[in-house]
Amino acid sequence: MIEFNKHHQCVFVKGNHDVWTMDWLQGKSVDPIWLKHGGMETIDSYKGLGDERKAQHLDFYQNLQNYFIDDKNRLFIHAGFSSMHGPASEFYMTNYTWDRTLWEMALTLDNRIQKDSVLYPNRLKLYHEIYIGHTPTINYKVDVPMNGCNVWNIDTGAAFTGKLSIMNIDTKQFFQSDIIKELYPNEVGRNKR
Repeated sequence: MIEFNKHHQCVFVKGNHDVWTMDWLQGKSVDPIWLKHGGMETIDSYKGLGDERKAQHLDFYQNLQNYFIDDKNRLFIHAGFSSMHGPASEFYMTNYTWDRTLWEMALTLDNRIQKDSVLYPNRLKLYHEIYIGHTPTINYKVDVPMNGCNVWNIDTGAAFTGKLSIMNIDTKQFFQSDIIKELYPNEVGRNKR
Protein backbone atom coordinates (compact mmCIF):
# COMPACT_ATOMS: atom_id res chain seq x y z
CA MET A 1 0.00 0.00 0.00
CA ILE A 2 1.32 3.47 -0.83
CA GLU A 3 0.49 6.76 0.87
CA PHE A 4 1.96 10.21 0.39
CA ASN A 5 2.84 12.02 3.61
CA LYS A 6 2.38 15.75 4.24
CA HIS A 7 5.68 16.47 2.47
CA HIS A 8 4.38 14.64 -0.63
CA GLN A 9 6.88 11.86 -0.03
CA CYS A 10 5.79 8.36 -0.90
CA VAL A 11 5.38 6.05 2.09
CA PHE A 12 5.26 2.31 1.47
CA VAL A 13 3.63 -0.03 3.98
CA LYS A 14 5.17 -3.48 4.34
CA GLY A 15 3.25 -6.54 3.14
CA ASN A 16 3.88 -10.30 3.34
CA HIS A 17 5.83 -10.53 0.10
CA ASP A 18 8.10 -7.69 1.25
CA VAL A 19 8.92 -9.48 4.52
CA TRP A 20 9.64 -12.75 2.75
CA THR A 21 11.77 -11.12 0.06
CA MET A 22 13.75 -9.22 2.71
CA ASP A 23 14.33 -12.45 4.64
CA TRP A 24 15.52 -14.22 1.48
CA LEU A 25 17.88 -11.35 0.60
CA GLN A 26 19.32 -11.61 4.12
CA GLY A 27 20.02 -15.31 3.59
CA LYS A 28 17.34 -16.53 5.99
CA SER A 29 15.41 -19.72 5.32
CA VAL A 30 12.70 -19.46 2.70
CA ASP A 31 9.07 -19.79 3.76
CA PRO A 32 7.34 -22.49 1.64
CA ILE A 33 4.15 -20.39 1.54
CA TRP A 34 6.10 -17.61 -0.16
CA LEU A 35 7.45 -20.02 -2.78
CA LYS A 36 3.86 -20.98 -3.69
CA HIS A 37 2.74 -17.34 -3.89
CA GLY A 38 5.30 -15.65 -6.07
CA GLY A 39 8.52 -16.38 -4.22
CA MET A 40 10.00 -18.57 -6.96
CA GLU A 41 9.30 -15.86 -9.51
CA THR A 42 10.89 -13.27 -7.22
CA ILE A 43 14.00 -15.40 -6.77
CA ASP A 44 14.18 -15.94 -10.54
CA SER A 45 13.91 -12.18 -11.12
CA TYR A 46 17.08 -11.65 -9.06
CA LYS A 47 19.17 -13.92 -11.27
CA GLY A 48 21.83 -11.85 -12.95
CA LEU A 49 21.48 -8.92 -10.54
CA GLY A 50 24.71 -7.92 -8.88
CA ASP A 51 25.32 -7.77 -5.15
CA GLU A 52 25.16 -3.96 -5.16
CA ARG A 53 21.67 -3.95 -6.67
CA LYS A 54 20.51 -6.65 -4.23
CA ALA A 55 21.89 -4.55 -1.36
CA GLN A 56 19.88 -1.56 -2.61
CA HIS A 57 16.72 -3.67 -2.62
CA LEU A 58 17.47 -5.02 0.86
CA ASP A 59 17.91 -1.46 2.11
CA PHE A 60 14.52 -0.55 0.60
CA TYR A 61 12.79 -3.49 2.30
CA GLN A 62 14.46 -2.80 5.64
CA ASN A 63 13.17 0.77 5.57
CA LEU A 64 9.53 -0.12 4.90
CA GLN A 65 7.10 0.78 7.66
CA ASN A 66 4.70 -1.71 9.22
CA TYR A 67 1.98 0.94 9.19
CA PHE A 68 1.54 4.66 8.64
CA ILE A 69 -0.76 7.20 10.30
CA ASP A 70 -1.27 10.45 8.43
CA ASP A 71 -2.03 13.91 9.83
CA LYS A 72 -5.79 13.24 9.48
CA ASN A 73 -5.56 10.19 11.76
CA ARG A 74 -5.98 7.71 8.93
CA LEU A 75 -4.18 4.39 9.37
CA PHE A 76 -2.60 2.52 6.45
CA ILE A 77 -1.69 -1.09 7.19
CA HIS A 78 -1.34 -4.14 4.99
CA ALA A 79 -3.69 -6.47 6.87
CA GLY A 80 -4.70 -5.30 10.34
CA PHE A 81 -3.99 -5.38 14.04
CA SER A 82 -5.63 -7.03 17.02
CA SER A 83 -4.63 -4.81 19.94
CA MET A 84 -7.45 -2.59 21.21
CA HIS A 85 -4.73 0.05 21.75
CA GLY A 86 -3.64 0.13 18.12
CA PRO A 87 -0.79 -1.29 16.06
CA ALA A 88 1.93 0.30 18.22
CA SER A 89 0.79 -2.03 21.03
CA GLU A 90 0.61 -5.12 18.85
CA PHE A 91 2.15 -8.17 20.51
CA TYR A 92 2.61 -10.19 17.30
CA MET A 93 4.28 -8.18 14.54
CA THR A 94 2.98 -10.69 11.98
CA ASN A 95 -0.52 -9.26 12.54
CA TYR A 96 0.47 -6.24 10.44
CA THR A 97 0.69 -8.51 7.40
CA TRP A 98 -1.65 -11.40 8.30
CA ASP A 99 -4.53 -10.27 10.55
CA ARG A 100 -7.95 -10.50 8.95
CA THR A 101 -10.03 -10.04 12.12
CA LEU A 102 -10.10 -6.25 11.79
CA TRP A 103 -11.74 -6.50 8.35
CA GLU A 104 -14.07 -9.31 9.39
CA MET A 105 -15.21 -7.30 12.42
CA ALA A 106 -15.77 -4.15 10.35
CA LEU A 107 -17.87 -6.07 7.82
CA THR A 108 -20.08 -7.77 10.36
CA LEU A 109 -20.62 -4.94 12.84
CA ASP A 110 -24.27 -4.02 13.21
CA ASN A 111 -24.52 -0.57 11.60
CA ARG A 112 -27.13 0.45 14.19
CA ILE A 113 -24.39 0.59 16.85
CA GLN A 114 -23.25 4.19 17.15
CA LYS A 115 -19.55 5.02 17.33
CA ASP A 116 -19.96 6.49 20.85
CA SER A 117 -21.57 3.28 22.15
CA VAL A 118 -19.68 1.05 24.60
CA LEU A 119 -20.50 -1.79 22.19
CA TYR A 120 -18.56 -0.18 19.33
CA PRO A 121 -15.13 -1.88 18.97
CA ASN A 122 -12.29 0.14 20.46
CA ARG A 123 -9.97 -0.76 17.58
CA LEU A 124 -12.22 1.12 15.19
CA LYS A 125 -12.51 4.18 17.45
CA LEU A 126 -8.76 4.82 17.33
CA TYR A 127 -8.63 6.14 13.76
CA HIS A 128 -10.74 8.34 11.53
CA GLU A 129 -10.32 5.75 8.76
CA ILE A 130 -8.31 2.58 8.27
CA TYR A 131 -7.05 1.41 4.87
CA ILE A 132 -6.11 -2.22 4.36
CA GLY A 133 -5.40 -4.80 1.69
CA HIS A 134 -4.49 -8.47 2.14
CA THR A 135 -8.03 -9.85 1.85
CA PRO A 136 -9.19 -9.59 -1.76
CA THR A 137 -12.68 -8.18 -2.21
CA ILE A 138 -13.25 -10.80 -4.90
CA ASN A 139 -13.53 -13.28 -2.00
CA TYR A 140 -16.88 -11.53 -1.37
CA LYS A 141 -17.86 -11.50 -5.07
CA VAL A 142 -17.07 -7.75 -5.22
CA ASP A 143 -14.52 -6.34 -7.67
CA VAL A 144 -14.29 -2.81 -6.30
CA PRO A 145 -12.94 -1.41 -2.99
CA MET A 146 -15.20 -2.25 -0.05
CA ASN A 147 -16.11 -0.30 3.07
CA GLY A 148 -17.15 -1.63 6.48
CA CYS A 149 -17.55 0.94 9.29
CA ASN A 150 -14.48 3.15 8.93
CA VAL A 151 -12.34 0.44 7.31
CA TRP A 152 -11.64 0.49 3.58
CA ASN A 153 -10.35 -2.62 1.82
CA ILE A 154 -8.74 -1.70 -1.48
CA ASP A 155 -7.36 -5.14 -2.39
CA THR A 156 -9.46 -6.07 -5.42
CA GLY A 157 -7.60 -9.28 -6.21
CA ALA A 158 -5.03 -8.28 -8.83
CA ALA A 159 -2.77 -11.16 -7.76
CA PHE A 160 -5.55 -13.60 -8.63
CA THR A 161 -8.40 -12.94 -11.08
CA GLY A 162 -9.25 -9.37 -10.15
CA LYS A 163 -8.16 -5.86 -10.98
CA LEU A 164 -5.56 -3.45 -9.66
CA SER A 165 -7.24 -0.54 -7.89
CA ILE A 166 -6.14 2.86 -6.61
CA MET A 167 -8.27 5.22 -4.55
CA ASN A 168 -8.32 8.91 -3.84
CA ILE A 169 -8.85 8.61 -0.09
CA ASP A 170 -10.25 12.12 0.21
CA THR A 171 -13.00 11.69 -2.39
CA LYS A 172 -13.26 7.86 -2.35
CA GLN A 173 -13.09 7.92 -6.13
CA PHE A 174 -11.22 4.89 -7.38
CA PHE A 175 -9.66 3.81 -10.64
CA GLN A 176 -9.09 0.27 -11.82
CA SER A 177 -7.13 -1.63 -14.40
CA ASP A 178 -8.78 -4.14 -16.65
CA ILE A 179 -8.88 -7.67 -15.26
CA ILE A 180 -5.24 -8.63 -14.81
CA LYS A 181 -5.51 -12.08 -16.41
CA GLU A 182 -6.96 -10.42 -19.54
CA LEU A 183 -4.06 -7.94 -19.65
CA TYR A 184 -1.50 -10.71 -19.12
CA PRO A 185 -3.09 -13.92 -20.42
CA ASN A 186 0.10 -16.00 -20.07
CA GLU A 187 0.74 -14.91 -16.47
CA VAL A 188 -0.94 -17.15 -13.90
CA GLY A 189 0.00 -15.01 -10.88
CA ARG A 190 -1.20 -16.64 -7.69
CA ASN A 191 -3.86 -18.70 -9.44
CA LYS A 192 -3.57 -22.47 -9.34
CA ARG A 193 -1.17 -23.74 -11.94
